[in-house]
Amino acid sequence: MPRWVLLSSLPSLLALQQPGQGDIVASVKMRSASRFLGALAAVASLPSAFGQNNVPNTFTDAETGIVFNSWGIPNGSPQSQGGWTFGMALPSDALSTDATEFIGYLVECASKDAAGWCGFSLAGPMTNSLLITAWPHEDTVYTTLRYAGGYAMPDKYAGNAEITQIRSSQNSTHFSLVFRCKNCLQWDHNGSTGGASTSGGFLVLGWVQAFPSPGNPTCPDQITLEQHDNGMGIWGAVLDENVANPSYTAWAAQATKTVTGDCGGPVETGIIGVPVPTGTAFDYIVVGGGAGGIPTADKLSESGKSVLLIEKGIASTGEHGGTLKPKWLEGTQLTRFDVPGLCNQIWVDSNGIACTDTDQMAGCVLGGGTAINAGLWFKPYSLDWDYLFPTGWKAKDVAGAISRVFSRIPGTDTPSQDGQRYLQQGFNVLAGGLRAAGWQQVTANNAPDRKNRTFSNTPYMFSGGQRGGPLATYLRTAKTRPNFNLWLNTVVKRVIRTDGHITAVEVEPFRDGGYKGIVKVKDVTGRVVLSAGTFGSAKILLRSGIGPADQLEIVKNSVLDGPDFINNASWINLPVGYNLDDHLNTDTVISHNNVGPAFYDFYQAWTAPNTTDANKYLSSRSGILAQSAPNIGPMFWEEIKGADGKVRQLQWTARVEGSFDVPNGYAMTMSQYLGRGATSRGRMTITPSLTTIVSDVPYLKDPNDKEAVITGLNNLRAALNNVQGLTWNYPTASMSSREYVDSIPVTPGVRRANHWMGTNKIGTDDGRLGGTAVVDLNTKVYGTDNLFVVDASIFPGTPATNPSSYIVTAAEHASAKILALPPAQVNAKWAQCGGKNWTGSFQCAAGSTCQRQNDWYSQCL
Repeated sequence: MPRWVLLSSLPSLLALQQPGQGDIVASVKMRSASRFLGALAAVASLPSAFGQNNVPNTFTDAETGIVFNSWGIPNGSPQSQGGWTFGMALPSDALSTDATEFIGYLVECASKDAAGWCGFSLAGPMTNSLLITAWPHEDTVYTTLRYAGGYAMPDKYAGNAEITQIRSSQNSTHFSLVFRCKNCLQWDHNGSTGGASTSGGFLVLGWVQAFPSPGNPTCPDQITLEQHDNGMGIWGAVLDENVANPSYTAWAAQATKTVTGDCGGPVETGIIGVPVPTGTAFDYIVVGGGAGGIPTADKLSESGKSVLLIEKGIASTGEHGGTLKPKWLEGTQLTRFDVPGLCNQIWVDSNGIACTDTDQMAGCVLGGGTAINAGLWFKPYSLDWDYLFPTGWKAKDVAGAISRVFSRIPGTDTPSQDGQRYLQQGFNVLAGGLRAAGWQQVTANNAPDRKNRTFSNTPYMFSGGQRGGPLATYLRTAKTRPNFNLWLNTVVKRVIRTDGHITAVEVEPFRDGGYKGIVKVKDVTGRVVLSAGTFGSAKILLRSGIGPADQLEIVKNSVLDGPDFINNASWINLPVGYNLDDHLNTDTVISHNNVGPAFYDFYQAWTAPNTTDANKYLSSRSGILAQSAPNIGPMFWEEIKGADGKVRQLQWTARVEGSFDVPNGYAMTMSQYLGRGATSRGRMTITPSLTTIVSDVPYLKDPNDKEAVITGLNNLRAALNNVQGLTWNYPTASMSSREYVDSIPVTPGVRRANHWMGTNKIGTDDGRLGGTAVVDLNTKVYGTDNLFVVDASIFPGTPATNPSSYIVTAAEHASAKILALPPAQVNAKWAQCGGKNWTGSFQCAAGSTCQRQNDWYSQCL
């Protein structure tokens, strides 16, 4: 997967709910060219990233006479070995009229022994931006233009942009390139559009460098890229008056060299799928093996019903056949997913793990987010259910489900099997300050409803020193039953339906060995449950003709689905994709001398772990590697009452590592999550290439949300004021909390926690009738009689804490509701079988079909 991304936000790792360096002992074959290793989440936070190199240097290239604005990182900086410089020249009117092209200068991109590559994003993040990649090979510098709709190897850009070279040079340590990039500042990749505006005098750009050379280096259209290992980042590039020059046209005329490369050699073959077995039909098909799907499939199969669980990804933990691991785990049954201390590896190596069809980080692997995140596991706060959820889903209603969940996954705040907590110096610095300020220490899961000025050690889902969670409980019991089936490496394209009744799902292989064809549910009584996550389930609904008309039109006109898309007359108009929510993340950084001993290099633990630590973990599941990276804790909470009377929940997650330009060693990053009570919402939409994007961000639309963030930061600064020797790095002591919050761009790449929820909201206000709900109180999709959604997408909003346990609880509760529904019935001839507000069966007795009479009435005739 693409390591093309820029500056990861580790709060995102702690958060992942759905879904390099070192040697991988197994390999997987992904769609198209997704052999990039890893995928980051874009910027950690931008006080640093946008503060980095904002103001340009102006210089004139001696060989060409071209005048550039430039930005860069010097040789010897901690961000990137060898440094780099990126220069830009624009047409004369570019500061008043948006330019469509530029002349670029890659100055001294670092390489080792004339090997390596560097890349630049023209919009900052990796996704939904035109990407430029350059690399040296023999006596030539090659380039390719790419575009990524998700965290996969970017596709060859399909638009009309082109690069022509002016000059290039290279030596054993660096290479340089001056080039014209025509039609590069406005892009259209198979209908996915965007651009970089020059008229505002400011651009958001991203960079990345790597030492391994691309595969197929002489063929730009077919390169493969390994994990970038020499830094990445995003910066805000101020454009001054020197960037736009009357001589631009003459300079551009120097661009006469086109490097096409030599693409001779073998062509990659397609994925080999397995035909769906004939005569197969199930009582239940559950789509998605994550926090929602695994418990749901287990509970449904426990009832004796035949269940098929379809997972897009590969096996994760060793118990279920996973094989991805570093060399030091060879010869064990453990994989990278089993060892808590290796969870950070997702940010530098997500090959075959991160989803490739969304512009946010999500886990497409068995277990979803519960296989790859930091494993935080909180007993739900009762107010979350009472405030967010409708009747039938209040705290008293889900109490039994919570009890069942925590009887199976009790969690622990001492994951090391010797009962010790390791490297607690950072915890102690912050806990001492909070305690002195009157905050109270609690055991989080013994006091789930105490979430105001309290702090705790971090609770995890881990068991026996390994990941545990749904994979080690619900999936384990499901697999013991003969009526349970699991298919991996298989994508559900859409559900096949006649009006509101689903008869089958269409599947296609995601990797070799995945299934291809039509999988049926049993006649009349069969059901389908979508548990593919906030983006995945919504996407399946849209591809099945269920959602807003503007989104269904995009699918209808797409190359992939258009030819056999369901007829307009059968579309079900529901607000799929709306109500998108996420914890708003705001990172802060402090330093203290006492923190130093607590820092641990969990990334080094992948390739070269401390021998004592590795042996301790392997022999007894004890030590620092039994704790989640990157040494998380304390957790602390506060509730803020706003001017609108709403109480907004804040959770702070502290970890021992630096952020922005503050190096590791003595630093701690404290990430503030704004959760329950926030009113801002956004939207997910689908592109013509059928990837999903966050098109409307769900952050800080309500000024009361912003005030809660600022007030919470003020309160924390006051609480830690008593800690002698503590330095505030971000925000600095001279910067107010309001100034700091105002300085951070409100974009997913900067502010996401990756706790995405809400795109298929549960509620009683039927979306077909203008309401906000996609599913009813039984999680059944409005306008259908046998299609359900059980995952984070049904949540009306984000809860107080990391939501893994809430999603599993929702699955427990929803499964019971689904099983309690009476078996479906067929309607007799002449009976009603549909209509705009119809909630009954859409099936007709043999010899009749459901025929639409008007918007409000369909009849079996």
